[in-house]
Amino acid sequence: MANHAETPGAMNAVVEHGAAVEHHVEPSALGLGPGAWAALAMIVFLGILVYKKVPGLIVGGLDKQINAIRKQLDEAKVLRAEAEKLRAEYAAKIANAEKDAASMVEHAKTEAAAIVAKAEADAATTITRREKMASDKIAAAERAAIDDLRAKAAEAATAAARNLIARNHSAGADKALVDGAIAGLVN
Repeated sequence: MANHAETPGAMNAVVEHGAAVEHHVEPSALGLGPGAWAALAMIVFLGILVYKKVPGLIVGGLDKQINAIRKQLDEAKVLRAEAEKLRAEYAAKIANAEKDAASMVEHAKTEAAAIVAKAEADAATTITRREKMASDKIAAAERAAIDDLRAKAAEAATAAARNLIARNHSAGADKALVDGAIAGLVN
């Protein structure tokens, strides 16, 4: 047999067999409990948000951000394409520079070979010309020596003949020779 006293908003206590069991009563207004009031407040809040077009503003803001991000991605694609184009241009320039360098090296080698060949030809010509000059000088020296030797031989022969004639011929022998030579001319 339990005793209970009921008062609105107060606590009801029920006592059974000497043990006290406490029971709390939840507050209510207009027949709605706190959970119902929280749900109603949320519905009203969401209704106001819908009425003020807040979801549209949020979606619009998100769309603006999406469009801005798309624009940035498009700009990034354009920049990437430009960068790829520049990279390709510089790669081509580097390849052309390497080809030009190889061509310059080949041209320099060709010119060097031509210069060496010309120098060798000029050296051979100079050597040939100097050999001819030396050989001409040697021949001239030989001719001069031979002429000198002939002149000395002629002088020696003349001197020897003079000595022989002077020794072997007297004035009377000379007269007989001269007379014989004249007689041979008259006939």
